[in-house]
Amino acid sequence: MKKLYVVGIGPGDEKNMTAACRKAIESSDVIVGYSKYVELIAPLYPGKRALDTPMTRETERCRTALALASHGETVAVVCSGDAGVYGMAGLIYELSEEFPPVDIEVVPGVTAALAGAAVLGAPLTNDFAAVSLSDLLTPWEHIENRLSCAAAADFCIALYNPVSKKRRDYLQRACDILLRHKSPETVCGFVRNIGRDGQHAEVMPLKELRNAQVDMFTTVFVGNAQTKTLNGKMVTSRGYRLD
Repeated sequence: MKKLYVVGIGPGDEKNMTAACRKAIESSDVIVGYSKYVELIAPLYPGKRALDTPMTRETERCRTALALASHGETVAVVCSGDAGVYGMAGLIYELSEEFPPVDIEVVPGVTAALAGAAVLGAPLTNDFAAVSLSDLLTPWEHIENRLSCAAAADFCIALYNPVSKKRRDYLQRACDILLRHKSPETVCGFVRNIGRDGQHAEVMPLKELRNAQVDMFTTVFVGNAQTKTLNGKMVTSRGYRLD
């Protein structure tokens, strides 16, 4: 059967791409993806045919990939991080009903919550939630409710898409919601350009996170009541006995 891989490439650097990811792309005839992600991996696959589309053209991108696969080409749809975490895996499956049968294989990758957590230390050692602050596809009222519930339950939280060109104050708004349930001293942090040139990380209390300078390539981490700073790292206790 015709083959379509939906591949999580991790943060975008070669060392954080899994062996399965590399194998899927190497075995594909064509790479399809968001322009930035194709640009990140293109040097690793010189001569490999690539088709890219800008942001907000996800449906077009996935239909193109499915059409190519249905005509006999092996296709790799590349996504940053993990293909199933805010990636294209779900959309590919939804749109696949419009095309002749294609063998779809999702290849997992290292999502930003995991890659960023490793940079900061160990902030997600206990239960955690991942919430995207982008309201392009999810109404802000739903995002606000999810943040409030996660904070009230004292989850550690990984925040994706904290700002964009049109959403400059969303991290501030999110922090205001979190501060209703969490201490202003709650240990937090963020990582920009995870695993790429210009990587930058900071650890700070929640009261300072509200005014942190972040961008669309930043992932933000909010600790729980057990999260502390150890040697400059953000560490959440799992509760193991230390004696």
